Parts: sequence; C-alpha cells; structure tokens
Amino acid sequence: MGTQGPANSNYTPNNADSRTAKEKAIDEWLPITSSRNAKWWYSAFHNVTAMVGAGVLGLPYAMAELGWGPGVAVLVISWVVTLYTLWQMVEMHEMVPGKRFDRYHELGQYAFGEKLGLYIVVPQQLVVEVGVNIVYMVTGGKSLHKFHALVCNDCKDIKLTYFIAIFASAHFVLSHLPNFNSISGVSLAAAVMSLSYSTIAWAASANKGVQPNVDYSYKATTTIGKVFNFFSALGDVAFAYAGHNVVLEIQATIPSTPEKPSKGPMWKGVIVAYIVVALCYFPVALIGYYIFGNEVDDNILITLEKPTWLIAMANLFVVIHVIGSYQIYAMPVFDMIETVLVKKMNFRPTWYLRFITRNIYVAITMFIGMTFPFFSGLLSFFGGFAFAPTTYFLPCIMWLSIYKPKKFSASWCANWVCIILGVILMIVSPIGGLRTIIIQAKTYKFYS
Repeated sequence: MGTQGPANSNYTPNNADSRTAKEKAIDEWLPITSSRNAKWWYSAFHNVTAMVGAGVLGLPYAMAELGWGPGVAVLVISWVVTLYTLWQMVEMHEMVPGKRFDRYHELGQYAFGEKLGLYIVVPQQLVVEVGVNIVYMVTGGKSLHKFHALVCNDCKDIKLTYFIAIFASAHFVLSHLPNFNSISGVSLAAAVMSLSYSTIAWAASANKGVQPNVDYSYKATTTIGKVFNFFSALGDVAFAYAGHNVVLEIQATIPSTPEKPSKGPMWKGVIVAYIVVALCYFPVALIGYYIFGNEVDDNILITLEKPTWLIAMANLFVVIHVIGSYQIYAMPVFDMIETVLVKKMNFRPTWYLRFITRNIYVAITMFIGMTFPFFSGLLSFFGGFAFAPTTYFLPCIMWLSIYKPKKFSASWCANWVCIILGVILMIVSPIGGLRTIIIQAKTYKFYS
C-alpha cells in the first residue's frame, strides 16, 4: 500500500512508562484503558456487533431508492472502501514505537495537532456514537412493539414510547459494566443475533417468493423526490458501515508487545467480521429488494408478516442485538465523559460518579428516542452527516498527513478516491435524510 514511516514524529521511540502513579490509577479505572487482555476473536464479535446493526434491515429499502445498478455498486464500493479505511486505522494504532493511540481523537491529535485534532474528531465521533444510541433506542422499542403485536393479537395496543422505555431499562443496568472486556459476553450474544435475524430476513423473503406485480421502479414519482430519496438511501448505506468509530477503542483492549503488536490479532478479527458483514448485508439487501421491489418497508421485518413465530423471533433477536450494540457505542462516550470529569475537573474516580453519569446519559438518549422516532430519516441524516467523515475519509486524511505517500502512488490515489467519495456522501445524504424527517413529521404526534 506504499507505506512509509511516520514523518515529523514528535514522539521518541521509548517504551518507558512516564505516567505518575495517579495517572496510572486513572487509566486503570477508565473504560478504554482499564483492561488489555482481549483475544483476537473479541475483536471479531465487537466489530460485528458495532457494524451489523439496525442498518442492515433498512438496506432493501435503500435498494428501492437507489435501483439495481447504483444500489449494487454502492453496496460493493462501501464494503471495499470501509475495509480499506479500517485497515488504515488498525495500522495507525501503534505507528509510534512505545505509544498506542487508544482513542480516535488521540490519533486525530497526532495527525492534526493537539487542539485541531480534538475539534475535528470529537464532535463527529460524539454525533456518531450518541446518534447510534438514539437510533438504537428507537429500533429496540419498535422491534419490541412489533414482537408484542405478533405474539399477542388480542392485546390492547401499547404506545411505542412505553416500549422504548422498556428497552432503555436494560441499559440502566448494563451501562454499569466497567469496560469493553466486561461487555464481551453481551457483545458475543449480539453478534450471533445479528447473523440470525439477517438470515431470517433474507430466508423468509426468499420463502415468500417474488410478490405479484412486483415493481422495481423508483418509489418516488417526481424527479425531485427520486433525487432526494437517492441521497437519503446513500445515508442509509453509510449508516450500515459505521464500525470505525469504535475500532481504535476495541484494539486498545488487545495486549501488545514490540514482538507481537496488537494489529495482528485485531486485523484477524476484522477480516472475520467483514466476512460476516458480507454474509448479512448482501443477501438481505438483494433478496429483500428482489422479492418485494419498491413496496418494501424501511425495516424489512415489518414487511414480513409470516410465518408469525419466525418474524416474532427475528424481532426479538434485533432487540438482543441492539442491546449489545448500544453498549459498544456507549462505552467510548462513557470514556470521554469520565476522562473530562476525572482528568479535567478533578472529580474522584468513584463508582457513584460512574453510576450518576451513565444513568443520565441513558436517560437522555431514551428521551430523545421517544421524542423523535423517525427511523429511516434518522439513519440517513446521521449516516451522511457524521458517519461518512469518520468512516469513509477521515482515516485517509490522517494517513496522508502522517505517512505522506508519494504523489500519484497507489496509496496516494486510493486515499484521494476515498476522500472524494466520502465528501460527496457527507454533503448529499443529510439533505435526503432531513427531507424524510420533515415529511414524516407532518403527520407525527409527540409521544403517540
């Protein structure tokens, strides 16, 4: 890939630990740096849980707005580009001998400078992680709502807001697990669930057979509607490939020595995760669209009504998966909050500080999810606004800034192609997502 050593390094190759006893104690308390004994397969299922989220269920709908040719192209290009940028991040984790960039913003600070790196990375990373947590509150609530409707036909309908509150109750408990390694069991269950409900989604669709009068034309009838929907669908796809925001934090949990750096086991886990991603994304997107055409819902499990027991089970799997996924994305946010409170504001690192801050965070994401449960619009808006930079082109800019590959070399060209595609995605998809939210908001009643 045309790699070179980092240019203009401000760090000297030094393996000595220069931290004070107090700094060590704080680092051993913070979620990201407190445990470094993860195995390579932890990386695999953490990455699957982070990536194969609710976005996979929206891919047939995205295909309906993109059409066959552009839809397949966008899916394949996104898979290749995001695998490449993920490889870059894994490589950059330990590019400076004796130092590990345990957090996305630490790598940003090394690439762009102490202050600028923070300003560039932290707001985008927070938008992604908090955005995902809000969307997953909605997804978990909707899936519980659907499960209840399927298994209890005669029951009185309960408001979606109550189901979001029920889903949130799990996080008021799980959010107190201290670090990434402590949620590995939850994450493994979530990864298995994601593969399970994805398989149910495409297998149940295939079993249904191509629907009578299936139509593969665009959902919108006007040109402007088609264009905006196309933009929105690009955001849906960007949302589906959003695992980069937690990749350095996941790698930070893997032990590392000069002889056996963490990038080896981490990359092994990433490859396994990306194979699982392909097995989930492509069948769901292509078979779902092939069977239902432009009549597919923004969540394919809503389109599938029968067999009832199987679709009910799939919705329950989604709930279990987004419980794990919520925790994966929340952990770096907890780390940021706790770092600021303990290192900047000099709070003592205690269990009750963690108890209060994490409960407040879960309550805020629950409240926002209850207030704005526009599933497809939220996917597109967040997908373009913040996922495109952090996933598609920010790693490339850091790579160019640090390694300085030769102009027009393979590495230089590959990075610039990713940057151009990512910038286009960042500009157009929030426009489509915002329009979807505005249209849905016209008929929406708060807390209905």
